[in-house]
Amino acid sequence: MTKREPNAALSRLLTESRWTYRQFARAVNRLGTETGTPLRYDESAVSHWLAGTMPRGPVRAVIVEAFSRRLGRPVTYSEAGLPAPRQQPADGVDIAQELVDLGRLDMDPSRRGVLAAGLFSAATAIPGWPDVAGRATAVESGRTTRIGMNEVHMVTAMTERISNLNYQFGGRHTRPMAASFLVNTVAPCLRADAPAKIRQAMLTATSNLLYLAAHMAVDDGLHGLAQRYYLKAAELAGAADDRLTYCTVLRGMSVQATGLGHGDKALELANAAAAASPTANPRMRAFFAGQQAHAAARTGDRTGALRHIGEAETAMDRAESHVGVIGSYNPAALNYHVSQVRHELGDTPGAIRAMQLSDRSRVSTDRVIRVVHRCTIAERQLRIGHLDAACATWHQALDDYPLIRSGRADERIRTMLGLIRPHLKNTTTRALDDRARALTQTSV
Repeated sequence: MTKREPNAALSRLLTESRWTYRQFARAVNRLGTETGTPLRYDESAVSHWLAGTMPRGPVRAVIVEAFSRRLGRPVTYSEAGLPAPRQQPADGVDIAQELVDLGRLDMDPSRRGVLAAGLFSAATAIPGWPDVAGRATAVESGRTTRIGMNEVHMVTAMTERISNLNYQFGGRHTRPMAASFLVNTVAPCLRADAPAKIRQAMLTATSNLLYLAAHMAVDDGLHGLAQRYYLKAAELAGAADDRLTYCTVLRGMSVQATGLGHGDKALELANAAAAASPTANPRMRAFFAGQQAHAAARTGDRTGALRHIGEAETAMDRAESHVGVIGSYNPAALNYHVSQVRHELGDTPGAIRAMQLSDRSRVSTDRVIRVVHRCTIAERQLRIGHLDAACATWHQALDDYPLIRSGRADERIRTMLGLIRPHLKNTTTRALDDRARALTQTSV
């Protein structure tokens, strides 16, 4: 039997991080919870790892990510003295096949555990525009099938339809539909012969679909999967030389990072998106500036947040009525960002008013957003002591809740049940609790 060698590399990282064994174990456990796989390691486990015991594959990924977040830089497997997973294909591979592999994983309900174990990496480098621009050679071509603009229009129309269904019924219903469409229809189009302009248009259309799939994965709490979709969307936008779509993807990545509490990363991505889109129209400038404002507020940058939200308001005043497939921005979205900025800066009443304005201007089919945002309003009403108003708002959220399947909505209802527990002696609160529990038995 071979004697285990101590993991000196892991020991060096632990020293650099200035973590105790207990703090390191807790960081790993927290990340395990984030992936949907609770871990219960303690100091003894850390001692075993340092002595040469090899952690399981998924745990190795968590360890590397924990150090990356702690040290504020990417940490590699080799730097931690751990074997890396099988390497991803290098440049020049068939992107269509990569999308098929990703889509098939997402189509299969039996693989949900695998998807949930995918870890969002806060240390992932921003895919720079020079690194992805013009890489259309990575898409296999030369097949006998030939496509034209009709196929591009078909992909665009389906993306719009799936997006509408997502907001109406929730991503848990619609994401498998998007994955199936990606595998069975879109990937063959990427392999088909086409003139250069048609191929670029198809790459952009596919990037939009992947952006939507990422958004739906975020909704379901599958943040590692969402990040993989976003990175592929950025790669395809670059292959299409479509800088505006590329910037939109970076903004989506910023929204995800904001929701996970990674303010610095969110601001980095939001600033990169805005800086790389100098030709954006006023609506899109508002789209980028609104996210910059939210991310800046999350980092505590009051001056930057107010400057960016002012830029968003000014740009929206100049915007025309056109709304695209992705990157849509309207007064409801602007008021949402105003609300988030005010909340982050400590103005809870102002945050409530802005979110209520956003809620009132939403279209009737935006059920998922309506449920999530009404829960947000109620949480803030409760925070300032308005219990009856909060209960009334939560009841409004419950009106739509049975009609959707959304991870974000499920989480907000669970949060509601926890927040109202101390107030169950109140008749109004108890009625809300009874209704919510009856609905969650059939909805979650």
